Amino acid sequence: MYIAYASSGSGGLGGSWMSLIMIAVIFVALYFFTIRPQSKRDKELKNFRNALKPGDEVVTIGGIYGKVVRITEDRVVIAVGSEKVKLEMAKSAISSFADPGNAAPASAKTREAEEPEKEAKPSPKSIKKLGAAKKETEAAVEEAEKTVAEALDEAAEKTE
Repeated sequence: MYIAYASSGSGGLGGSWMSLIMIAVIFVALYFFTIRPQSKRDKELKNFRNALKPGDEVVTIGGIYGKVVRITEDRVVIAVGSEKVKLEMAKSAISSFADPGNAAPASAKTREAEEPEKEAKPSPKSIKKLGAAKKETEAAVEEAEKTVAEALDEAAEKTE
């Protein structure tokens, strides 16, 4: 009976190593899928907040839109609304730029000074393609007109 117990114990030892390996794999997966991406986002947000400068349009965590007026070590003053009410808040309360497409949005004066975008001129190759497509469309329309005219003639003959 003692021999049977000893031999089964060695099999249990291999199973415990597999359990430890599986736990280690779970922790590694947890690190790469949750902890690492979150720390990366935190680092990007910290760099964003440190790169703020007066004139940037931002959104706070509470959803308030405003323009940065003054920045200190850990606080930011933003102007809000048409009356330019100034709010002082913690730098950590700034969530993102108001317009994510612009890292540093242009003021209204600079937007007016910009030239409107010029329309793109079509290339000769695209003009030829459009001409061929137009001819095909005209041919299809003529064929449809003939078919409709014939159908109307047949209908008129049957009604007479």
